[in-house]
Amino acid sequence: MLLAGWGAFTVSVQRRTEQLRAESNHQLDLFAAAVQGMVRRLEPMPATVQLSTEVQALLRQPGDPARVQAASSYLRRLNAHLGGVQLFVQDQRGIVLAASDPALVGDDLSFRPYFLEALSGRVGRHFAIGVRDGVPGYYVSHPIHDGAKVVGVAVLKIGLDPVDEAWGMLGAPALLADSNQVVILSSRPEWIYTALAELPLERKVDLQVTRLYGNHRITRFPLQVDLRVDEDSQIVEGVLPAGLGTGAAGRGPQGRVAASRGMLVLGRTLDGTDWRLLMFADLRSVRQQAAQDSLLAGVSAGFVLLLMLLVNQRRRIVQQKLQLNAELEEKVAARTQALSETNARLRKEVREREQAEHTLREAQDELVHAGKMAALGQLATGITHELTQPLGAIRTLSGNAVAFMQRGQLDAVSGNLAIMARLAEQMGAIIEPLKGFARKSKAQPQAARLATAVHNALFLYHQRIRNEQVTVHDATADSPLAAWCDPNRLEQVLINLIGNGLDAMREQPQRALWIDAAAQDGRVALRVRDQGPGLDPALRDRVFEPFFSTKSAGGGLGLGLAISRDIAREAGGELEADNHPDGGACFTLWLPPVPTPTAP
Repeated sequence: MLLAGWGAFTVSVQRRTEQLRAESNHQLDLFAAAVQGMVRRLEPMPATVQLSTEVQALLRQPGDPARVQAASSYLRRLNAHLGGVQLFVQDQRGIVLAASDPALVGDDLSFRPYFLEALSGRVGRHFAIGVRDGVPGYYVSHPIHDGAKVVGVAVLKIGLDPVDEAWGMLGAPALLADSNQVVILSSRPEWIYTALAELPLERKVDLQVTRLYGNHRITRFPLQVDLRVDEDSQIVEGVLPAGLGTGAAGRGPQGRVAASRGMLVLGRTLDGTDWRLLMFADLRSVRQQAAQDSLLAGVSAGFVLLLMLLVNQRRRIVQQKLQLNAELEEKVAARTQALSETNARLRKEVREREQAEHTLREAQDELVHAGKMAALGQLATGITHELTQPLGAIRTLSGNAVAFMQRGQLDAVSGNLAIMARLAEQMGAIIEPLKGFARKSKAQPQAARLATAVHNALFLYHQRIRNEQVTVHDATADSPLAAWCDPNRLEQVLINLIGNGLDAMREQPQRALWIDAAAQDGRVALRVRDQGPGLDPALRDRVFEPFFSTKSAGGGLGLGLAISRDIAREAGGELEADNHPDGGACFTLWLPPVPTPTAP
């Protein structure tokens, strides 16, 4: 069984890792193409600047204010049309002569690499942080020729905000690094301006001189990433250390990431640039599915082994019978007197085997019955939880009705009986799923007034609220606000939330309960807040899990909040849990508003 499970796990990991690799490669190709389109769509534009008569005239007479103004006006209009961040022209010394941003005129940017490359007659492409505005961007520079001579440089700064807004396309952590192996953009802000590889001292000095990254200190990237790229697929694979993912990843053959741990790192080099795009695909889902496949393979192997054992046991029994018959035949002639004893012994063995078979059948019947009882118990657990509070309310109302009848207060008796009838109907609706065992009952959405639902829920806890001296602040009492849902199920959710709040405040010296409702963001928000100790941050995300409860043993089944959230989602809403700034837990029930009737 262990061997089958291990083999299934290994095969499943390999197959699902390749599947994840293919899917991630497809996503990365699409994202890389989108990034290339965002970054490189304006690259040819600086080359057109040298066609401007205003720019050519300015380069011939750099000190003329009128020519500076005319060239800057042209650059401002062109930049507004292109949608770039900045567009400016430098002379041979690197001084900005004209710019779409007047603040840049006169700045000395001769230390920038893109200026030096354009001055030598090449097209410069570099990431850098603006000297004045401190905004990062992609700088594209083109030489401006007067004949064969380079007389100036045209520079366009392209904004990178669209790339930051597109990280969600990948659905996984990713980064973009420049030729210095420095992360310039990332879906995780803490990775920005970190180096994927250790930078030499001369490179660090050069970066300080060129100020490509402003005043940011370049630290080491927190992950140990292998920067080698496959020639055919261009996949970069690395290791994710413990604490940042699913654990420290192991290394497989040829530098590949072991699929049983860590994350798969894939890379692309953007065409036309020296930038590298890295994506981190989590292998946790691969391992989880492989564990399920391993368990299934182990169980299947165990079943096959058990079947083989049964067949072998049967074969041994048949062999024993044949051997016994042979011995009896050999002894018939010599031991006729022992024939009766042998027959008796055989009859006894037959009875024992029949009894064993009968016992086995009874055990099988018990197992089937236990399976049915377990399924019925799981279903009855939820029904019991939902019937507990209505039954307690009926018990209280019936006792009050007897007392009111003895006093002759028939109106009060009639009111209690009406409430008991409504609770009985609600209990009937709860029990309805038992008819089909697994069939869910359909909700009947209608305009449910929140004040009525809150009043009915508080009424069920009236005796407990008075005994425990809980102060209730009900802001919905006079509110006409209504939601589109099933009223009975709305009350069911409120009963769970109020009951949980009362349980949470049982050990508190001061006990108060706040209930309010408001129309917010096109939905109806109903909030229930208590004055208890609040939700433990470590357990807050688990409060909606079935059978999870923070109460003491016997205090709850852990199904109330799970059922309440299912009711809210079935109505088209949601149930959220959080801690209130003033203390205590706050549960917010979001419900759809009552639809506006359309004209015929």
